[in-house]
Amino acid sequence: MAGPWGREGTGMEKDFVAPARIVERIELALLGRREVVELAVCAFAAGGHLLIEDVPGVGKTTLARALARATGGAFKRIQFTSDLLPADITGVSVWRPDEKTFVFEPGPIFGNLVLADEINRAPPKTQSALLEATSEGQVSVDGRGRALPRPFMLVATQNSMEHHGTYPLPESQLDRFLMSISMGYPAPADERRVVSRPTLADPVEVVEPVLDPAAAADLFLAVDRVRFDDAVLDYLMDLVRLTRETDLLDLGVGPRGGMALHRAARAMALLRDRDYVVVDDVKRLAVPVLAHRVVPAGSPGDGSGDRRAAARTIRTILGRLEIPL
Repeated sequence: MAGPWGREGTGMEKDFVAPARIVERIELALLGRREVVELAVCAFAAGGHLLIEDVPGVGKTTLARALARATGGAFKRIQFTSDLLPADITGVSVWRPDEKTFVFEPGPIFGNLVLADEINRAPPKTQSALLEATSEGQVSVDGRGRALPRPFMLVATQNSMEHHGTYPLPESQLDRFLMSISMGYPAPADERRVVSRPTLADPVEVVEPVLDPAAAADLFLAVDRVRFDDAVLDYLMDLVRLTRETDLLDLGVGPRGGMALHRAARAMALLRDRDYVVVDDVKRLAVPVLAHRVVPAGSPGDGSGDRRAAARTIRTILGRLEIPL
């Protein structure tokens, strides 16, 4: 794909893989879901984590598997249940009699892309095992920090319509996710194509890798080099500030949220084959990056909040902001 990253003097390798190519591969598995796929790839390119909240059967797991396959990393899956323990995620040290020593057996968190399926079915103690992994890229076992593979991305899913036997994610956990998205139902024509697929066919099998861990590192460096004009940054900061001042929210966006939006906007610019951020990048990402970090006024005190009300409030604030010239 031609673009600014192919120009001499950018410091990028000639075989640099543009994120748009990753989108094209994943679309082979998720028909007609380009917007959702772009957001997922944007989160990956930004080095962040993704929360997918929706009804069952809309392709949440397929998206995670296709993203892992397209980016060439080791895929691990953790099925969250009420009896899942932190050690089931991080791993344990096992006594080896023949060696007369304890040997660490890594848990499924040691992957490049880890799917935390139905994350809200596990109790808070188990959910907390992910905090260090998502914020520091490591886990602590037996008092020792163990680095996770690079790149590392957590994709968590939860079914939005189920409440019995679930534990809402606290704000501290939600804040570790770069984005929270909802896939929704496919368009009728796309759903017809999905239904017509062979019953036993795995849609992810058609997705071929376009990256490896080394190429992913180049992708992250490319995001770092995307320019962010001061006027656009002022627009972003005004958005963050207004979430803290409006009466529509009990809890506004914290500093990590502003940093996440800044990073995601640069990744979106790269996906759009630009080496600079525009206001539209910030506007497009404001809801998926910020809505899960705020608490609408009068929401239940269980930490779940009301995502739709939060999204409406973010859009209302966007409508009040003056667009820089």
